[in-house]
Amino acid sequence: MAQPRERSGSSGTGRKRPGASSGPIRRKSCFFCKDKVDEVDYKNTNQLRRYISEKGKIRNRRVTGACRRHQRQVAVAVKRAREMALLPYVG
Repeated sequence: MAQPRERSGSSGTGRKRPGASSGPIRRKSCFFCKDKVDEVDYKNTNQLRRYISEKGKIRNRRVTGACRRHQRQVAVAVKRAREMALLPYVG
C-alpha cells in the first residue's frame, strides 16, 4: 500500500510560526519612567542617540521600550535637536 504523502514545507522543518511564542513575553521598561524624568530634553544628545537608528530614523516603541508618553517626547526632542543641528537628519 502507498504511504500518504506529506506536504512540502509543513513536515516538521523546525520553523516557528510568526505568531507563536515559546514563553511569556517580557516587556521592556521605560528608561525615562525608571529615572522619573518629566520632560525629555532635546539638548541631551547622548541620550537621544539611543532612540535613533544608524540611518537616522527614530526607532519605534517596540524597539526602544519607551512608554507612549515618553516616546512622543523623544520624537519631538529628536526633531528639535535636528533643527538646532545637534543631531543629524541622516546617519
